[in-house]
Amino acid sequence: MGTPHNEAQTGDIAKTVLMPGDPLRAKYIADNYLTDVICFNTVRNMSGFTGIYNGCRVSVMGSGMGMPSMGIYSYELFKFYDVDKIIRIGSCGAYTKNLDLYSLILVDKSYSNSAYDDILNGENVPYSEGSIELNNKILECADARGDQILFGNIYCTDVFYSELENPTRLYNDHKCLGVEMESFALFLNAKKLNKKAACILTVSDNLITGAEATSEERQNSFTKMITLALDSICLLYTSPSPRD
Repeated sequence: MGTPHNEAQTGDIAKTVLMPGDPLRAKYIADNYLTDVICFNTVRNMSGFTGIYNGCRVSVMGSGMGMPSMGIYSYELFKFYDVDKIIRIGSCGAYTKNLDLYSLILVDKSYSNSAYDDILNGENVPYSEGSIELNNKILECADARGDQILFGNIYCTDVFYSELENPTRLYNDHKCLGVEMESFALFLNAKKLNKKAACILTVSDNLITGAEATSEERQNSFTKMITLALDSICLLYTSPSPRD
């Protein structure tokens, strides 16, 4: 089987997929963390790989930037490839001066004024939520590893360059720790298709202090986030959890 965006065949993709936005980051993860790797997709250069991490079968695939792209790839993985869980890993801009570069955030709720839910479901909810089961496992794993991670809301936007969005208002009114562009669509797709999704973010720039990582650091230096997500997937394999 295949879709217009994915040439994978039945069985090529693991039940749990790690999903960075950048397909180069997906290749970096496959090259540096997985063994027995196969490449299951090269369509539109949106690379996808399946391999073994510490005895656990896992896939990693890019989502592209923004909700429309995440919406396509995550929907197809859930719907047509029978993927059960997707963990997004990516970067975000911080909305508070108290967050340093490379701080980790686990998303509780994603707030957005996007029309994605209206078009997908005929509704217009302002928040979508990550899986309780996945979030609990990630928090459990972070605690066992000694990783500091904040659990809170994020703002998910359709527009990268905007002079109208007010970080202080979004932080104060909606408790958004920062901003990214994919989680709202991912969570809504998971809910619609009765699947599970989570989102771990690394602060790559701070919109209050002006601190920012380089483009090379954004691509290659998010080691803690990557290994936390992979270790959490293995924890899901070894310890059953109650349903959401």
